Amino acid sequence: MVGISAVRFGAVALLGLVALGGVALVVAVSPWWWFLAGPLLALAVTGVHDLAQRRHSVLRNYPVLGHARFLLEGIRPELQQYFVERNFDGRPYDRDVRSIVYQRAKGTDAEEPFGTERDVYADGYEFLVHSMAPVKEPETPPRVRVGGPDCAKPYDMALLNVSAMSFGALSANAILALNRGAALGGFAHDTGEGGLSEYHLRGGGDLIWEVGTGYFGCRTADGDFDPGAFADKAAQDAVKCVSLKLSQGAKPGIGGVLPGSKVNAEIARVREVPVGQTVISPPYHRVFSTPRELVRFVARMRELAGGKPAGFKLCVGSRRQVLALCKAMADEGVTPDFIVVDGSEGGTGAAPLEFADHLGTPLTEGLITVHNALVGTGLRDRIRLGAGGKVATGADIVKRLLQGADYTNAARAMMFAVGCIQSQRCHTNKCPVGVATQDPRRGRALEVGDKSERVRRYQASTVEGAVRIMAAMGVSEPAGLSPHMLRRRLDPHTVRSYGELYDWLAPGQLLAEPPADWAGDWKAADPDRFTV
Repeated sequence: MVGISAVRFGAVALLGLVALGGVALVVAVSPWWWFLAGPLLALAVTGVHDLAQRRHSVLRNYPVLGHARFLLEGIRPELQQYFVERNFDGRPYDRDVRSIVYQRAKGTDAEEPFGTERDVYADGYEFLVHSMAPVKEPETPPRVRVGGPDCAKPYDMALLNVSAMSFGALSANAILALNRGAALGGFAHDTGEGGLSEYHLRGGGDLIWEVGTGYFGCRTADGDFDPGAFADKAAQDAVKCVSLKLSQGAKPGIGGVLPGSKVNAEIARVREVPVGQTVISPPYHRVFSTPRELVRFVARMRELAGGKPAGFKLCVGSRRQVLALCKAMADEGVTPDFIVVDGSEGGTGAAPLEFADHLGTPLTEGLITVHNALVGTGLRDRIRLGAGGKVATGADIVKRLLQGADYTNAARAMMFAVGCIQSQRCHTNKCPVGVATQDPRRGRALEVGDKSERVRRYQASTVEGAVRIMAAMGVSEPAGLSPHMLRRRLDPHTVRSYGELYDWLAPGQLLAEPPADWAGDWKAADPDRFTV
């Protein structure tokens, strides 16, 4: 008995012979039809190849036609984004949010007719409480003084800043456009952990220099922290704050890998690594292993930076570890000048799906946890809190401020402002608009002069939107906001404020008498161990 695969192979081979005969006949009968010869021959060869290959079962069973599946699968994200999703339910960012960023960046009207498309009676719907007596908007947007009692050079932070994105993850033109936009608008630009590049410095914007586990830009030959190199770079006028990255919201608890093929001479120079060799950022820091050592190292960073504000960024995991940090601060009498809380909904150029979907605390719970821990230990007035994780609109800023933040950072929204279209090709080096790529041909599509002005307009309009919302709530500055001003629908008949949904500790309450829900974690928190 002849096997089924042999029968199919024979059938396709026969098809190929028929196609070849057809080509010859077409050419012989009418020379005007010679152009059909190529397609017919290509189909025949494709069919034979599909049947003979052993990698794709679909193609073995459905030669030629099976390629349609791969074609449709390849354009599925675009079909979903442009033709399937509604204005308000796309992910990671819906069309409404992307549109308002684009419109504000371009300076066009960011307004909608006819009313909201959202279901205001759906579970989880949130709304801010306005006042019957709105106040006048301040002429100048509020700023936040960052710098505790041990800081010699405090910095006035804007309500919205550029979040951490490294040169290497973003193109040179994208980094330069963001930095020039920050200079034009008077807000800060976080460098990301990829080092302090010339594109961060050339635009004249204020920088928060972020140092990660790879210590890029201030590392020894064996990958340890180099205090001398750090001090030299931190002394530059453009560097206004220094930050230690503990974890990132989209991929907490793991490091990163930059393939050697992407480590060109320029990136190698910025990161101080060998050209062409794969660069690994470990998941852990060498400079500390306990909460107490972490607090001491941040103090050392501030000293090496000449008294500039020093802090750290983290995605919250264990509340017990946050409390251990607070105990270490209290014991040592040393605090960071700022802490940036990154939510698990934050973005990244590339991360394992399991980490992005299942690890890390979302920004709301993470921010409230850190705020309460600092308040409960009497340290909140010494430390400023930044918040990052899908911050894109004025309403996002206001929500985070009343949840405990002093200021906010945005990454992907800033990418939208410089032209990102959410193609989600960041990890492929094939960004179609030149934002997240190191391909010079793709990167040159991003025109720095135009995009930097868009960044400035987007930030200014978004902060203006936040100030307008606060004024409608009867508040002229962030200090007037409270958790009771944000409501969430729990079911069709129940609405609760954030003041009711979450516990809010009184100053020093953990030191005096911890509430029952906090007592166990407070007792177990150890300033000399990171215990979960």
